[in-house]
Formats: sequence, structure tokens, C-alpha cells
Amino acid sequence: MRVWTRTLSGRLSRKSLSFSKNMVDEDNQSIHNENNENNRVRTLREYMNPTRTSARSCIVFPPDASHFNFKPGIIQLLPTFHGLELENPYLHLREFEEVCNTYNDLNCSINTIRLKLFPFSLKDKVKTWLQNHRSGSIRAWDEMQQ
Repeated sequence: MRVWTRTLSGRLSRKSLSFSKNMVDEDNQSIHNENNENNRVRTLREYMNPTRTSARSCIVFPPDASHFNFKPGIIQLLPTFHGLELENPYLHLREFEEVCNTYNDLNCSINTIRLKLFPFSLKDKVKTWLQNHRSGSIRAWDEMQQ
């Protein structure tokens, strides 16, 4: 009978085994020793889905951004921009600013409101464009408009 076993380096190898109690005990012992060395058994899902590392955002929010609270439905009011040839980015910015100007938050400046909401108005390749900016490169709404 062929059995799959894992080596100390983590690779799978196939072994032919005859049924004897000693071999089964040795195999179980090697599995337990290997688990003790790693101190953690990883599941197949963990091997297939690598750990996610996130990059820092390109937007640096002002100190008053921690007091910003989203009102229900504000994201649905934002215009969307996909970056298609027939879309005008200047028109999108103007419509975006109009929506943000209707949003009043006494705890935050208009600059903070615009910086917080702007990523939600971008879709598809334009969202990727924003995420590919150098981290910490945008500190104010004027820098975002350029």
C-alpha cells in the first residue's frame, strides 16, 4: 500500500508500506515529532491562501480624520469614475465636490471629508491607479486633484 507522508522540509513524499504495527507506530511517531517541531499544524486552506500583507495607503489623513463618521447612504450618493475614455475626470471632480459640500460634519474639515470619501468614488482601473501611488504621497485635497 502507498502512503503519502510529509518530510521535515514540508514536501510530500510517497512511501510503500507493508502493514505491520511497528511501521504504523513509527509513522505516527514521526508525524507527532514533526508537529512538535513546527508547534502548529497548517491546514490545506492555509497552504492555498497565502497570508495577506497590505501596503500603506497613499493618502495621509489629517489628525481630525479619526473623528469622521460616515452617514448612512453617503457612499451611494457619490459619483463613480471608471477611467473610461468617454468619462471626463474634471466633471467627476466637480460632481464629487458638490456631493461633499452637502455633507456637514462639525468634527472634520472639508479637506478630510473629501480625502476620506474620494476612494469610494473610484472604480476598476482608476482604483488600481490610486492604490499604486507611493504610500503617504497625498496629504491634502489639492494634491489629490493634481
